Amino acid sequence: MEGVERDTMDFDVVIVGAGPSGLAAACRLMQQANEAGQELSVCVVEKGSEVGAHILSGAVFEPRALNELFPDWAERGAPLKTPATRDEVHLLKDAQTSQKLPSALVPKSMHNTGGDITRYVISAGNLCRWLAEQAETLGVEVFPGFAAQDAIVEDDVVKGILIGDMGVDADGQPKDSYMPGMELRAKYTLFAEGSRGHLGKRLIQRFQLDAECDPQHYGIGLKELWDIPADKYEPGLVLHGSGWPLGKHAHGGWFLYHGDDQQAVVGLIMDLSYQNPWLSPFDEFQRMKHHPVLKQYLEGGTRVAYGARAVTKGGLNCLPKMTFPGGLLIGCDAGTLNFAKIKGLHTAMKSGLVAAEAVFGALAAGDEGGSELTAFTDEWRSCWAYRELEESASFGPAIHKYGTVLGGAYNYVDQLIGGKLPRVHDTTPDHAALKPAAECEKIDYPKPDGKLSFDKPSSVFLSNTNHEENQPCHLKLADADLPIRDNLPTYAEPAQRYCPAGVYEVVEGDDGKPQFQINFQNCVHCKTCDIKDPAQNITWVAPEGGGGPNYPNM
Repeated sequence: MEGVERDTMDFDVVIVGAGPSGLAAACRLMQQANEAGQELSVCVVEKGSEVGAHILSGAVFEPRALNELFPDWAERGAPLKTPATRDEVHLLKDAQTSQKLPSALVPKSMHNTGGDITRYVISAGNLCRWLAEQAETLGVEVFPGFAAQDAIVEDDVVKGILIGDMGVDADGQPKDSYMPGMELRAKYTLFAEGSRGHLGKRLIQRFQLDAECDPQHYGIGLKELWDIPADKYEPGLVLHGSGWPLGKHAHGGWFLYHGDDQQAVVGLIMDLSYQNPWLSPFDEFQRMKHHPVLKQYLEGGTRVAYGARAVTKGGLNCLPKMTFPGGLLIGCDAGTLNFAKIKGLHTAMKSGLVAAEAVFGALAAGDEGGSELTAFTDEWRSCWAYRELEESASFGPAIHKYGTVLGGAYNYVDQLIGGKLPRVHDTTPDHAALKPAAECEKIDYPKPDGKLSFDKPSSVFLSNTNHEENQPCHLKLADADLPIRDNLPTYAEPAQRYCPAGVYEVVEGDDGKPQFQINFQNCVHCKTCDIKDPAQNITWVAPEGGGGPNYPNM
């Protein structure tokens, strides 16, 4: 609010987001400070009600960066309990048939067993909870439930962040519980918000960090956690696949992993470059589970959690400049995921480690903050994580350009000969890929059976999503009339379908005319609307801290 007097706290480093990159950076910063006997104040702010509440990932975890950060992670009790033991890839031909691909035909980047690194089926949320404990033990201050609302930028230098106000009503007026947000000022600020971070998005625009790269590309990842029968449980089983039901309508792939405690996770990652506005990622995911390859493991089980999150998957071609005066973009806020491996936790953590070393090196040398840390860029480009992204730079764009089968074949050959094929690019932003509804086939989705497939309301319930209802809507429309005036007649208003949580509806108003309704209380913070709206009319901003999903073991 304008004119409000705000308290200020000063730190050496402020980190926005308690995900793998932010927490890895925090831990490494304090390790260096403790080793050098140097005072250092590091703060991590997290918009979720607790660390891990908003973390959603597959996940088969490659602990390469964790080995560097905490070589003794096993003794410290890190939640890596289930090694990947068996690996299969299936091409679903139709609703009933499939083909299991021979291991020799699967790109080497997708192999999860064998080799010199043991990979684990994990909960990314639980990994972050554990990393936060390590960070606090080292001396980091971790503040969950506080949403970074804006970056403090003075004279084109990032000076910290502004925490969002608490206790503001839907009209923007203070309630009895009003508490103004604080200014957290820092010599350096690291932005680790995850995919399509709302502050990262603004910083990319303000500092033109994407001036020399392709437009970023995204997927939407949908995931469920299931308790499954003992006779169907095989700890460490890792299944991936593609094809049906997406073959006609979009590119993407599914996963099913057997993790800890007789539980399995199943999910779908679908490219947001799809063209048909009638498509619903949520409904594609629900019907996918009826295929015999997946059904055999889920039938007789109980679904216990659901969630959805955007995935930054453009890779090296789309990776923006990660430095600017006073700070860095790291992890999925920048786009460090290696989509060829379907893994991003290890590369996100490595970006955090490199960032921490660049920041500490500057501060230890007497830097008072505000510089552009070019040392980070040099170290980042020489590390193994960057080399991974170089090797798989064509993976996503080849699939976009040539389709799942031919694009997959291109990538297989490219990896086989050491990345010597011509680099493939996709320069069409995801939101610009939609075709008019009249030019596309309308999709008739089957009704959920309540056993393997479910509706959106019951799914959102399992995400434990909650927002204080009497607060400003955090889904901002630049033009409130555009959804009905433009998107409805041209695209059949696709927000009704691309949102995986039922946030957007077209309803009949009192005057009998259609109205655009936003049920922001349902929002699982996936950011799909901010990415896919064809007019780029929707901007996601952080709601009151502590709101959103509360994911267990996801």
